[in-house]
Amino acid sequence: MTNAEEPALPNPNNHTKQSTNGDAEPHHQHDIEDEVEDEEDDEYDEDDDVVQQPNRGTPQSAASKLREQRFKVETLSRRLSSELVPIRVHDVVINGNTKIKDWVIEAELRDIENATSMQELVQASQIAISRLQDLEIFDSCKIRLEAGPRELPNTANVIVDLVETGDKVSGEFSVYTKPSTSSWTAEGALKYKNFLGYGDLWDASLAYGANQMTEASVGVHAPRVKGFLTPIMVRIFMHSQDWQEASSYKDRLLGASLGLISTEHHDLAYALGWRTLADPSQMSSRSIRRQLGHGLVSSLKYTFKIDRRNSPIRPRKGYAFLSSTHVGGLTRDPRSLRFLRQEFDFRFAVPFGFYNTALNLGISAGAVFPWGHGFKTKPSPLPERFYLGGDFSPVCTLGGPRTLWGFKTRGLGPTEPRRQNRDGSDDDDVDSSGWDFIGGDLAVTAFADFSFDLPIRWLREHGIHGHVFAGSGNAVKLTQNEYRNFSSRKFLESFRMSVGCGFVIPTRLFRLEGNYFYILRKGEHDRGKTGFRFSFSASS
Repeated sequence: MTNAEEPALPNPNNHTKQSTNGDAEPHHQHDIEDEVEDEEDDEYDEDDDVVQQPNRGTPQSAASKLREQRFKVETLSRRLSSELVPIRVHDVVINGNTKIKDWVIEAELRDIENATSMQELVQASQIAISRLQDLEIFDSCKIRLEAGPRELPNTANVIVDLVETGDKVSGEFSVYTKPSTSSWTAEGALKYKNFLGYGDLWDASLAYGANQMTEASVGVHAPRVKGFLTPIMVRIFMHSQDWQEASSYKDRLLGASLGLISTEHHDLAYALGWRTLADPSQMSSRSIRRQLGHGLVSSLKYTFKIDRRNSPIRPRKGYAFLSSTHVGGLTRDPRSLRFLRQEFDFRFAVPFGFYNTALNLGISAGAVFPWGHGFKTKPSPLPERFYLGGDFSPVCTLGGPRTLWGFKTRGLGPTEPRRQNRDGSDDDDVDSSGWDFIGGDLAVTAFADFSFDLPIRWLREHGIHGHVFAGSGNAVKLTQNEYRNFSSRKFLESFRMSVGCGFVIPTRLFRLEGNYFYILRKGEHDRGKTGFRFSFSASS
């Protein structure tokens, strides 16, 4: 097409196509703004093009074209920063999706179609790229903006270029400790992506702990399903945990869970399962023996979570808050476990501005009660009670009151004596003269952690740092009319306390700590010990 064939004003579509083809190789989200500026400026800055009319018959040099383009970009940049540039999306074209359905991608682009200004369109495009990458099924995601039809001014076409991943199978492996286990846990997972073309992710995982903890599950996560506004998650699981050392029982749960709502801050899930509590040693305390046997789990759990910290492994500024409400007993079956469990967790990080020092503060609280006829005299379900202790870090974990440095997992709180061995024989696995930790209906924990860089440069470059810390907490029983004996003064006076110092090695998957603990206060039957220990903690 020659200049002689051009109208008085240059065709903005022609300039758009040239700038688009010239920008076909960028790999960053910032390229969107460059393309938008090159392409849309012809549409809104007609006065600049009119100036060039006297020379339209003379070919421009490369340097002249470059200066002209630079001037247009600067003009549009000033306009974008000073006022809203009106625009609307005329069409969205998706290229490169071979298996995933168009409507799955279109659902992630909904904000783009609703943009009414150039600023909103650029921002919505960047958000859409982030959402598409979160699906984990694309190797490349790019968005280009082109001018709309000439007869429809102030419009733009959005071109989405995708490259689906060729490696659909992936695996993960990690080792860590967490509040729900009494020792380290090794976990492996195998994932298959986009099997049905809905952006679905299928996975099978297996976890094993040193203290006979086994968990196996298979599930599917579908980020977009027609008729649903949020992702759908379905999982079938089998969980087995041996608590004979601390509480004289084994816990086994077989069931399924369904994720009903899953957004950035909200999560709602339903679980249905069959739980079995057994005591192979037959030495458990009276409270444990009364709850042995089978139980039906039918529960709904809602979690609200907001995390504004700069890092989940080593937070140096920001805050985090979690609230969890768990209601069990949603069936009429008499074997259904009826309970109401509420947890709160708050974290706050304060930076000091030198050597990356920061003070992390946290407080957690939780309560559980049975509900139904005669609930005042009934006990709360054993697995739903609060058990404190463990050496995993409370800095990077959110989930209610659990951690207390220096104490073993399930190493403090309400206890009951175990049944004596009548035949006088010794049991190697269970201490017949010991005590069972039966958990608390009300629990509160708090901690303070001061972290700082170490003076060695190599350690600083790898994120290895030191910290000093202090923690405190307590748990009490309130059910079966025990609330009548509750005193806030006694509750505070019986708080356990510990302090310590150590070093932290952060990794992409977990946080490795080597700490020295010193117990300041503990109860008569608590299992706390001063000394040096290592721990692995995964962020939650």
